[in-house]
Parts: sequence; C-alpha cells; structure tokens
Amino acid sequence: MTDRRPAPTPAVAAAIEGELRLLDPAVRTTPALFEALLHPDFHEVGPSGRRWDRATVLAAVTAKSDEAMPPRPQTTSDMRGTQLADDAVHLTFDTDSGGRRVHRSSLWRRTEQGWLLYFHQGTPFGPERD
Repeated sequence: MTDRRPAPTPAVAAAIEGELRLLDPAVRTTPALFEALLHPDFHEVGPSGRRWDRATVLAAVTAKSDEAMPPRPQTTSDMRGTQLADDAVHLTFDTDSGGRRVHRSSLWRRTEQGWLLYFHQGTPFGPERD
C-alpha cells in the first residue's frame, strides 16, 4: 500500500528534524545540544505520568542517569505532523524501546532561535494499538 500523505510543509519538516535530533544519543547526552532544542517554557508528561519541566529535564540530561532519561528509543515510527499555525506544529509518533511501546505527541513552536519543543507527552500502549 502506498503512503498517500502529502509532503510535509517546511514547518512540519523542521519540527520532525528537531524531534529526530532530540532522539539522537549524541544530542541526548550533550546538555548544550539538548537544551538548544527546548523552548524556555517546555514541559512534559512522560510515559510514567511524571511531569517534567525544562529544568528537571536538563538536570536529568546533565546527570546522564539511565533511570532519569532513558536511552534513545530503538525504533521510531508513524511520525506525522500538522501545522496548526505559522508558529506551531503538532507531531505524533510511536517509539519502541525493547518492547516498551509509547505513543508520543509533541508541540513545536517557532521562535527567534528557530523551532523549539514546547510540550511533549508519552503514553504507553500494548500489543493492540489503541
């Protein structure tokens, strides 16, 4: 079956590029690179239900703790984006890390520094896709 989704807009492509950079182990283990992709008002609800803000995420990256910031997901699939406004893109995608599957949703905002991750949420799911 052929994927009939239209080509992403430049804004969606930029958000996808940023998301993939955030998943890159080299970026995840380099606080300055990771921080450069986060909006000053960044917040997240992780797959565990834990709430994160920019400071707690950056502290976890700096600590390089496997417990605080899990390693890069082994696979990323079904990444899709919608441009909500000139300065806002919503992405959805799935990750699988050793059988731990998570639906993910991100909101990216365009700033003077470029596209930055403003919000992220992950929700675990089982073998049956919800």
